[in-house]
Amino acid sequence: MLPRPGVYYFPWEVSAGHVPDGGTLRTFGRLSLYDTVHSRATLTVQHGSEQHQVLVCTKLVEPFQAQVGALYVVLGELDQQKGDTPLLGHSRANRSCQRTGSLIFQAGLSSKTVGPAQSTDGTSVVKARVLTCVEGMNLPLLEQAIQEQRRYQQGRDGGS
Repeated sequence: MLPRPGVYYFPWEVSAGHVPDGGTLRTFGRLSLYDTVHSRATLTVQHGSEQHQVLVCTKLVEPFQAQVGALYVVLGELDQQKGDTPLLGHSRANRSCQRTGSLIFQAGLSSKTVGPAQSTDGTSVVKARVLTCVEGMNLPLLEQAIQEQRRYQQGRDGGS
């Protein structure tokens, strides 16, 4: 049986918790942090005055040549991590990684950051099946295409 196709979600929708746990999704963002030891990456995107983060588990797509600051599209399943999982990019996570000898690539984040969707018992992480560098892609055109696709599907589903 083939895996379900990914539905496009904007990163701010993922970080706001609009994706069901276990749901297959596609999203995008700039690689701002990559922790090679823990196979975790953080994608960020600016939307309005806020910068949103999406945590990505990269175990299934490694090894890959991480290009910090480059635009990536990820296809995978959303997984609710149980317990107090430290977020990448936070000083506590960086200190614990430094103690274990982790290699961390990080880009500077300058504006207000909104973290990934969190609940009282964990953090949402996208388990990547595909992680593709799409540097040079026209991001406003991608956002417009996602909105057009949603309008088409709503019209098709509503007309049945």
